[in-house]
Amino acid sequence: MQSNAQLIVKLVVYFLLCIIAFIYLLPFLWMFGTSLKADTELLDFPPKFFPSKPHFDNYAKAINRFPFWKYFLNTVIITAGNLVGVIVSAPLVAYGFSKVNWKGRDAMFFIMLSTVMIPGAVTMVPTFMIFKNLGWLDTFLPLIVPAFLGGGAMNVFLIKQFFSTIPNDMIEAARIDGANDWTIFRKIMLPLSKPVLALISLFTFIGSWNNYMGPLIYITSEEKYPLALGMPMFMNRYGTYWNQAMAAATLTFLPTLIFFLFAQKYLIEGIKLSGMKS
Repeated sequence: MQSNAQLIVKLVVYFLLCIIAFIYLLPFLWMFGTSLKADTELLDFPPKFFPSKPHFDNYAKAINRFPFWKYFLNTVIITAGNLVGVIVSAPLVAYGFSKVNWKGRDAMFFIMLSTVMIPGAVTMVPTFMIFKNLGWLDTFLPLIVPAFLGGGAMNVFLIKQFFSTIPNDMIEAARIDGANDWTIFRKIMLPLSKPVLALISLFTFIGSWNNYMGPLIYITSEEKYPLALGMPMFMNRYGTYWNQAMAAATLTFLPTLIFFLFAQKYLIEGIKLSGMKS
């Protein structure tokens, strides 16, 4: 009797999850379906999700209508720079906060974490002035270099929490064997932290790939636009070709989906911040 009740509960939960998943998928299905429609089908009523005859040539038209591949390359450069910066710097900072004892460590960690509560609008003008005085305007440097300066407070917090689950006895045993902090970090901490690194990599990829405000502030030359800045220009400059615009949006979305599919193996583990318990 109890097993039947549990089965019914599971079925209800799965049913609700399927409904929620379908609701979240609706915008993407509409975007993909619109990208395959002919011009005459865009204003059909009642609207259809998918056309009777798909027009894949909308993708070729969208790519040729504006410099898609140039913007795509710019986006790849910015995103790759952010990924490398976060993966290199955030674990180093987190290791210093979690496994290295130094005076004022906890106070500094609290100060760093409190910066999350500062609105971005407050620091926008001072940050802009810093990059202007450095002569970095209209370059990719303001969009990449900050990722190498700690990797972001939230990323450091997530990795630090993960590192805290690794027993200190393991660290001390490595030190007794003659390992220094760099060896411990490289051969013990990093291999164990793949789940949380995959998690912050996914967050960093999505945030950098879809970043609109940063390029809008620092980039002025059109040949340096990323896709997030080039897509609105596609709509404003070349008219309302909704099918071609949705085709370009679908191509812009695909790298994020592909990255997620590769990272999902570690995603749930990273969210749980699972590790060895001390």
